[in-house]
Amino acid sequence: MRPKRKQRLQLLILLLVGLSIAVGLTLMALQQNINLFFTPTQIVAGEAPQGVAFRIGGMVVDNSLKRSDQDLSVTFEVSDTAQNVPVRYVGILPDLFREGQGVVALGRLEGSTFVASEVLAKHDENYMAPEAAEAIKQANAQMYKDKDGAE
Repeated sequence: MRPKRKQRLQLLILLLVGLSIAVGLTLMALQQNINLFFTPTQIVAGEAPQGVAFRIGGMVVDNSLKRSDQDLSVTFEVSDTAQNVPVRYVGILPDLFREGQGVVALGRLEGSTFVASEVLAKHDENYMAPEAAEAIKQANAQMYKDKDGAE
């Protein structure tokens, strides 16, 4: 093999190795920042992983908000109109957070309770996270389908 051709081959191999390393590092970084979304129905059905960070969305159930007297911890339930999931959060809730409103929380599932590290409330009466709106729509459709089948 000629020296010039050998040099080009070495350069090509070096570029491929460098590109492979860059793609691998990028994929690792992206994988760590992906937040999955699960509905309360999926969580109750056991589809959500234990101990892995993900998002849950739905409506805050009326009369479910309970505040601690000792610290900033609160508990409430999130519903997609079909199932409810208890949520525990320590911190200051957003100003727009209230019962009967849409919410998205980021956290981990511990047993049957979702332990939130971040709670986001919808910013006006017309907005809901797309995943939460779709989950509620599907739960309502399933509920009506079940009612029609039961009659």
